[in-house]
Amino acid sequence: QVELVESGGGSVQAGGSLTLSCAASGYIYGYCMGWFRQAPGKEREGIASGDSNVFRYYVDSVKGRLTISKDSAKDTLYLQMDSLKPEDTAMYYCAADHRGPPCYYSNYASLTWGQGTQVTVSS
Repeated sequence: QVELVESGGGSVQAGGSLTLSCAASGYIYGYCMGWFRQAPGKEREGIASGDSNVFRYYVDSVKGRLTISKDSAKDTLYLQMDSLKPEDTAMYYCAADHRGPPCYYSNYASLTWGQGTQVTVSS
């Protein structure tokens, strides 16, 4: 069973940057991985997911500002967050799926989740 530990969240002013990390322990070769977020009072939404270094983004509003990447040697997934906006305030979660591709989700029931890391963006 893979375990995921997110880090790097915090509070930042609008326009600032953060880098989130998700360290995976266990055998994750061939897994899909991705970043998701959940704002207060809203449903969890996908940011991007994929395998190896081929990722698909879920919403256009984050393209060019939030960039997902993976260091396979370190079994670590990253989310570089630039030009942050108050609407980016949310709990950010890393997730993994042992079933492999396709790595795009409308239903999150099968995913393994980390504990989340809070990102707060003030105006």
